[in-house]
Amino acid sequence: MKFLFASDSFKGTLSSEQTVELLAKAAKNVFGEIEYSGVPVADGGEGTTDAVIAAENGEKIYVDVFGPLMERTKAYYGKFGGNKAVLEMAAASGLPMVPMDKRNPLNTTSYGTGEMIRHALDQGFTDISIAIGGSATNDGGIGCVRALGVRFLDKDGKELEGRGADLEKICSIDVSELDPRIKDAKITVMCDVTNPLCGENGATYTFGAQKGGTPEILDRLEKGMCNYRDVIRKQFGIDPDELQGGGAAGGLGTALKVFLGGEMKSGIDTVLDLIDFDNRLDGVDLVVTGEGRTDWQSCFGKVMQGVGQRAKAKGVTAVGLSGSLGRDADQIFAHGIESLMTTVDAPMPLEEALGRAEELYYLGAVRMFRFIKAGMDIQAKR
Repeated sequence: MKFLFASDSFKGTLSSEQTVELLAKAAKNVFGEIEYSGVPVADGGEGTTDAVIAAENGEKIYVDVFGPLMERTKAYYGKFGGNKAVLEMAAASGLPMVPMDKRNPLNTTSYGTGEMIRHALDQGFTDISIAIGGSATNDGGIGCVRALGVRFLDKDGKELEGRGADLEKICSIDVSELDPRIKDAKITVMCDVTNPLCGENGATYTFGAQKGGTPEILDRLEKGMCNYRDVIRKQFGIDPDELQGGGAAGGLGTALKVFLGGEMKSGIDTVLDLIDFDNRLDGVDLVVTGEGRTDWQSCFGKVMQGVGQRAKAKGVTAVGLSGSLGRDADQIFAHGIESLMTTVDAPMPLEEALGRAEELYYLGAVRMFRFIKAGMDIQAKR
């Protein structure tokens, strides 16, 4: 029997790599010597770079960039497969980088993300995948593409800095100095939200509050975002409100599409393609996946959905081991996952469950494998 272990990380407790080790230990406990492989997986959000580096024996490349408040910081992205790079915008422009008392999306910029892209181009990478979750910004991505040569000008022809507050001042956009290497690069944008740039479901009103925006700040940002949209419409004949995911990451989705020609793709599907997951399924009898909490959201671009669907397409059975189950967790059964078990084995405070995460995961894995072995024994007696 051949196993493939491909679980998401359990945020704050277990890494994807740790789940592989614990599953292997539990499977050996139940079955004796086994044949298995393990691969770290992420859904295009936090941990994507690390997962791809680990799966593809890649390498971290460190770079000094400007953070969301234009403070100097160190970020890294991943190198693998010769000309391929994978990066997370959150590494340079992420919300955790901004102290709570300084969170105001009028003041933050995605400039550092553009610096990472520029550095990847400097290193000769021509296939660049960008995960855009977890942003601290609501600047429409103008900071990011400004680092790559796009100039946003006010009514006096003065170049703007690229913060959220600058959106309302944009009168024209100059792309004549855009880094020419962009046209020869393949830019893939990992994005699982479909929000437009503007409007009730747009970047500002959907995501701005969690980045520190008060109602007054959000109204000002939305006015600026509409101005930005209108300038793009006028100059480039593109309507950002018709771009699925244009509002992702505070509007970074729009900038990557309009100015860099980026292709929007599902985060989990992109990661599974990058790590050659389909070929890893060859000859496998059982896939074990999982995540910290499984609920209805797990069916919308998350690891278990992606892994389950890929396994089902190749006729491989997949099961899930999760920290807990929430509302409508059983919806995941429609996506190739045949069974679900939890690591927690009794009512307990969250703090205890988190503190015992490794122990509980291992014991849950042993229970799961014993159930599988019992089923195999029943089948063998028929």
